[in-house]
Amino acid sequence: MHYENIYIEEENQVAVITIDRPKKLNALNSATIRELHEAFKELDETPEIKVIIITGSGEKAFVAGADISEFAHFNVEQGKTLAAEGQELLFSFVAQLSTPVIAAINGFALGGGLELAMACHFRVASENAKMGLPEVSLGVIPGYGGTQRLPQLVGKGIAMEMIMTAGMIDAQKALQNGLVNYVVPQEELVPLCQKLAAKILNNSSVAISYAIKAVNAGYINNGYAVEIDAFGSCFGTEDFKEGTQAFLEKRKAKFPGA
Repeated sequence: MHYENIYIEEENQVAVITIDRPKKLNALNSATIRELHEAFKELDETPEIKVIIITGSGEKAFVAGADISEFAHFNVEQGKTLAAEGQELLFSFVAQLSTPVIAAINGFALGGGLELAMACHFRVASENAKMGLPEVSLGVIPGYGGTQRLPQLVGKGIAMEMIMTAGMIDAQKALQNGLVNYVVPQEELVPLCQKLAAKILNNSSVAISYAIKAVNAGYINNGYAVEIDAFGSCFGTEDFKEGTQAFLEKRKAKFPGA
């Protein structure tokens, strides 16, 4: 299949998906989400592929967030649909994939980018990586599983701080907090992921798929549905209108608190 926003390399039973929108810092638009869904589905159904690595093109960004311009004028129902469809197509889809998925975080992983990385089965970061969920600075909340997966990985207190301050943490802080498993220089990032993939290849792919299912079962709750509803509700607020408009106009938002 031909892709416009990603490309795939396959070698030694390992596939590397690279998000390739460098001018947009690999931001996730609807077309890229659909392409990623198709790529993950195709690779998961390919018996020869035993591990998938996902990364971003260049050295600046894994994924610098969602494409705000696509949904700045959405209403509440459109917002809920955006979150629900995104989770079904990509984020929950990746989390539940039977093929192991490693995120190679090669720079900024913000908003939907961090949510994509957290949906992967584990994460490796380059030394220049920066991570955060800045959605509240736009008058909205993380809508692709961020309110659920971040506290699962780093604990409730740190997750609350990151979400409420909309701040970024560096790679070492992410390592300290359990958000990533390793931090390495940029040039060693994908090679380390490939070494980890090689270790996975030594083991039963059938057993690994069952292990993924079993581990995920411990985290199943209605929190994702609550997140979708709350995310959509934000689209009906004046704060959302101001936050997204300020972002698009490259100015500081003045939230009315309504």
